[in-house]
Amino acid sequence: MHKKILSFAVATLLSSHVHAEMTHIDSVNAGKQKSISCISCHGEHGNSTMVMFPKLAQQNTGYIVNQLKAFKDGTRKDPMMATIAMSLTDNDMVDIANYYAEQKIAGEHEDVLDSAEERAEHDEMVKLGGDLYRNGDLKREVSACIACHGPHGEGNQPASFPQLRWQHKDYLIKALTDFKSGKRSNTNENMMHMIAVKMTDAEIKAVATRIATMK
Repeated sequence: MHKKILSFAVATLLSSHVHAEMTHIDSVNAGKQKSISCISCHGEHGNSTMVMFPKLAQQNTGYIVNQLKAFKDGTRKDPMMATIAMSLTDNDMVDIANYYAEQKIAGEHEDVLDSAEERAEHDEMVKLGGDLYRNGDLKREVSACIACHGPHGEGNQPASFPQLRWQHKDYLIKALTDFKSGKRSNTNENMMHMIAVKMTDAEIKAVATRIATMK
């Protein structure tokens, strides 16, 4: 009797898993179709080639959904994205996010450095940015990026904290600058503003440079 109950439980569990997997695949396929209008800015498979538009490939589902909802309700400001988001249902957002989460992010193109001085400056920025990313600055209460975004910029899916690695450097600079100025504020307890406002422009550039090189 116990063996029959156990067998039934295992079969039910496997069936539920298969059903969930099939539902996810259906959502990803639907998201591929629904994301066609996103290609012009965010690139094929979410790998934007324009440095001011973020890569969406391999980004976690929760983060993308949260941003689309923020564009739709106006808590994150962008006229173009607001127009797009207004046309999406909650299911549309999940489908699109699931599609991008399944794509593989492409590496950032390295800066073209024409001289030894530029290379030295770049290496110094990577070093400074890496230190801030890992350790922050306790004296100025600048939190370490690693706490939320992971040691390799992989993000935190359960918390919907975004993946940052291999993101465009120029986009990261813009994002941090917008957080610093208050132009962008749609994070829990305005957390990113509280961090970015304590950073210098040079530190923002350094952190962005380091993150863009993470693999």
